[in-house]
Amino acid sequence: MFGSLLIAAAVCVLGWLYVRWSRVRQYWAKRGVPHLPPNPLLGSLTFLQRQNTGKWLINMNQHFKTPYIGVWWFWRPALIINSPDIARNVLVKDFPNFKDRFLSSGSSDPIGHLNIFTANEPLWSSIRRRLTSIFTASKLRALQNLLDTKANQMVQRIKNTEDKTSIRIRMLFTDYTSDVIGTAAFGVETKALAGGECPMRKVTKSFMTFNLWRGLSWSSIFFFPELVNIFRFSFLPKTATDYFTKVFRVVSDQRKSQKSRIGEPKDLVDALIKIKQESDLNNEGLTEDTIVAQAAIFLLGGFDTSGAALTFSLYELAFQPDIQEKIYRELMEIQEQNENGILEISKLGEAVYFNCVLKEVLRKYSTMGWLDRIAVKDYKIDDNLTIEAGTPICVNAIGMHYDENYFPNPLEFDPDRFLPENEKNIKPFTYLPFGEGPRNCIGKRFGQISVRHALAHVIINYIVEPLANGPKPNEVELEKHSLFYVPGQDLYVNFIPRN
Repeated sequence: MFGSLLIAAAVCVLGWLYVRWSRVRQYWAKRGVPHLPPNPLLGSLTFLQRQNTGKWLINMNQHFKTPYIGVWWFWRPALIINSPDIARNVLVKDFPNFKDRFLSSGSSDPIGHLNIFTANEPLWSSIRRRLTSIFTASKLRALQNLLDTKANQMVQRIKNTEDKTSIRIRMLFTDYTSDVIGTAAFGVETKALAGGECPMRKVTKSFMTFNLWRGLSWSSIFFFPELVNIFRFSFLPKTATDYFTKVFRVVSDQRKSQKSRIGEPKDLVDALIKIKQESDLNNEGLTEDTIVAQAAIFLLGGFDTSGAALTFSLYELAFQPDIQEKIYRELMEIQEQNENGILEISKLGEAVYFNCVLKEVLRKYSTMGWLDRIAVKDYKIDDNLTIEAGTPICVNAIGMHYDENYFPNPLEFDPDRFLPENEKNIKPFTYLPFGEGPRNCIGKRFGQISVRHALAHVIINYIVEPLANGPKPNEVELEKHSLFYVPGQDLYVNFIPRN
């Protein structure tokens, strides 16, 4: 009798799964949306751990050449957007329906759950409004001394390396970005560039290390958030979270002992302390975890994205001596304008061709090449499709960056695309390295000035050339286990002193 009940129960479960799967499998076909057949377990995510996400998105755009594509995050239907007009609607025009991200970390992971990158309403608006003032151009100019110091330390490290062809350029640049952002976010002096023992750098290095468990954690956070709390997945291990909290408490106590109330914030640390003070004063309930999470995500979200941009920049320039020389001449003019030979933040921001080069780097190598959102209410995409509330949306930024309709010869590294007379012809919302709309990257300006400063100091001091046995830029392996568009192999160039 008991055995018969078990068999009957198993048949019912299998029958339910079959019916459920049939509905899932036919979801986009019934709506007339282009798609590839989903995998019974992973949906459209069979590429995970096998192919870089950005590369997959480029291939999807080129395969379909349609305004949108139906996909499945496991069994959940999602929509990839390849149209700049629809992207504009999602990111700007109809933003109130797409304020929230789909990705989410769990309540057991405060850094992953409460930061401005993953937080949703109403926390996101509160944090965004209060942090915006610290990322203005005038406030960021106060970082001049920090950037000069770290860029010079980076150049000195190259100089002190006997075999300059042995320098792993991504590690060099992520040491630089870890130092710059770690100091700006936590107010502590870091020593990654100097080669000293640096706990902050240990944390960022661990963030660059991918294994099976981390792959499962990130896949769940980005594509199946319901699993995060069940398995207690997190952005970082608890040891890193504890370290960030300890450092922030120490620095916060030091600052508050110097003045009872933080006035106009001078850096991110001041801004975060002020947010906490105002929250306590007004009984708004912002926890210490929420405050620390903003500093942590600023570091973790910026050090490797900027480091990868610098790596790809230098590697491309090694194969482009004419472009490299043109940048050098422009940078020398800027340096000669200052009697101390300082490369001023504002002047680098005005260097026309130099910034064209960096824009082209971010076109080819957008680290976060896709923008996820989730529909709050049913939403009419166009006359043929209305998506249901709760449907994840993925704006395929990197796919459009490689679309020949918007960027002819997309594999070619061509900074001239962004010269003023040409840039005005680029269709809006086809170039989205920092996102767009109210939820664009809040650290955009900081990332730009830190990348400009590092690359400018290298080019002023060195000619870089490719190594005979190195891959060409379009042949560089990408990290298959990462959801970001970053190198999957060590890259090297030859640094030849200019003087």
